[in-house]
Amino acid sequence: MSRRAFLVEIGTEELPPRSLKALSDAFTAGIVGGLETAHLKHGRVHSFATPRRLAVLVKGVPEEQPVQQVKRRGPPVSVAFDAAGQPTRAAQAFAQSCETTLDSLQRVVESKGEFLFYQGSRAGKPAMQLLPGIVQSALDALPIPKRMRWGDGEATFVRPAHWIVMLFGRDIVPARLFDVDSSNITRGHRFHAPRPLRVSSPASYANLLRKRGYVLADFQERREKIQSEVTALAHDNGGEPVGSEALWDEVTALVEWPVPLLGNFDPRFLELPREVLTATLQDHQRYFPLQEAGSGRLLPHFIAVANLESRDPAQVRAGNERVVQPRLADARFFYDTDRKTRLAERVQRLASVVYHNKLGSRLERVERVRALAASIAQMNGVEAALADRAALLAKADLATLMVGEFPELQGVMGRYYALADGEDPRVAQAIEEHYWPRFAGDALPADPVAATVALADKLETLTGLFGIGQQPTGEKDPFALRRHALGTVRLLVERDSKLSLQELVKAAFTVFPLGMLNDTHAQLEDFLYERLRGYLREAGYDARAIESVLCMRPALLAQVPRQLDAVLAFAQLPEAESLAAANKRVANILRQAEAKGETFGKGEAGLLKEPAERELHAALQAAARQARPLFDSGDYTGYLKTFAVLKAPVDAFFDSVMVMVDDANLRRERLALLRDLRTEMNRVADLSHLSG
Repeated sequence: MSRRAFLVEIGTEELPPRSLKALSDAFTAGIVGGLETAHLKHGRVHSFATPRRLAVLVKGVPEEQPVQQVKRRGPPVSVAFDAAGQPTRAAQAFAQSCETTLDSLQRVVESKGEFLFYQGSRAGKPAMQLLPGIVQSALDALPIPKRMRWGDGEATFVRPAHWIVMLFGRDIVPARLFDVDSSNITRGHRFHAPRPLRVSSPASYANLLRKRGYVLADFQERREKIQSEVTALAHDNGGEPVGSEALWDEVTALVEWPVPLLGNFDPRFLELPREVLTATLQDHQRYFPLQEAGSGRLLPHFIAVANLESRDPAQVRAGNERVVQPRLADARFFYDTDRKTRLAERVQRLASVVYHNKLGSRLERVERVRALAASIAQMNGVEAALADRAALLAKADLATLMVGEFPELQGVMGRYYALADGEDPRVAQAIEEHYWPRFAGDALPADPVAATVALADKLETLTGLFGIGQQPTGEKDPFALRRHALGTVRLLVERDSKLSLQELVKAAFTVFPLGMLNDTHAQLEDFLYERLRGYLREAGYDARAIESVLCMRPALLAQVPRQLDAVLAFAQLPEAESLAAANKRVANILRQAEAKGETFGKGEAGLLKEPAERELHAALQAAARQARPLFDSGDYTGYLKTFAVLKAPVDAFFDSVMVMVDDANLRRERLALLRDLRTEMNRVADLSHLSG
């Protein structure tokens, strides 16, 4: 079968830079998925993304689908034919939909009756007919939160679309997308190559844009070029660039023909906090600050990545420097002005800032966090005075000029201002770190005071918003409660906290005025356990082991990883499978007995008659005496392994003893024995979850 390369390019106005890579990945996945659904097996796939285009090149696409083997069940025979045996409209419609005649249909008898059935083959459709629909479906599925309209048409997209390239080999695929007809005409750089460019074939696309269009269409190639040239330019000027992965991606998404340029600023601005300088240069201007290799000391230079080759680079450099200078001057003004007022004096200003219309002002929230931090500090043996001071000042920098201009510096500026005010360094540290962890994998607060305020802050947020019915739903989580919950879980687990989750949730509800919140204790606990479940899965723990522990709703989350390790070690024992199955059987027996109103007395071995049940009772008592001290000392692995000796007596019990006998006293005693067995063996985890 003949094959060709397929190219689709959607030409637009400038796409949102922070979304470009995600849009490109999703568009490529949509094209690939559509080809697979259409049974068009293909070769290598290459995606392209620049500020003005999304494109996908697929090699080796067959010119038509393979012959399709079709099997379809139709209407029941009783519906397909009338009493006289004549075909009804249902039979005729089914035959027509299968593109065959009534005589070609078969009759098949199934458990639900006799049906018409079609089995045959169908010629595949030409790829040229299928490709427009595949592209349209891929575009419809793109993750675009809000689509826009343009002109007089009805088309919607993330940005206005101006040209569509669709080539199958050298042939144009006829299509109309976004009120634009497909063609083989693309566009190059806005300024370097403003005239249309004709794409002769999919294979020539990238080279055409590079050579004649001044466009590096491959996102990764462009990123590597930027990173290499920026790093080399920084090295030539005695430094190294400072930039996150997100910044490299964003700059890549802003340019089609990258040209790095060195800029300078007044060295006096180096007196500003490092975070202020980097926020000004990176977040506001998308520039790369330079730092001294080794020491990490910032240098009075930056690198901008222009989107063209200027005939006068000095003028472009001067233009970038003119933009930076007043921004840094503003930052210097904010910093100097903010330090004229002590941080503690700003706290009362939060009274005029609404936190939530159902939860009061930011000052009211501060007071709740203070109260909760005091409770947590008492539970955990942390210096209460430091925790209270840190909680009081934690949000004060929200009332500063600097944080008003640079919201991403909240907490960071609070630390600088607290130190300038002479506050305890641990209080200053807590002001910054109480926001940690800010994202998955972020660092945790290092100091117990900071960890206490961080925990109080996150729990107050979760409790308040759950209590007024603002829980996350589906993909929507406008208050980032999943992030707050995961942060809470990590603080408890990774800091090996001795705090009880249930006690923390209870304490969090008590800091709110009576009647302000609905009682959502259970829902909040469930939410936190669900985040713990996801956290443990990410850590690589087995799903059944996780359920065996979390179904016990452990109060001390820090112990859960040790419980899981013990469960996994137990599961490796040769006796584990049998004992897990026995636990599942015991759980079912006890549940059914309780449903019938049975009561279980205190186990008395004297009432047991059969040798197997007496042997099980004795073995259980001996194992429990050995296991309890191990459990109390935290040796969960040793605790579970102790019960391996019960395999033989448990098997013998179920082989020879009937539990639900007519003798009520004996039945009650046997149920009590099984209850004791389940209680003693399942202090660490419900082992029945390990049974397949």
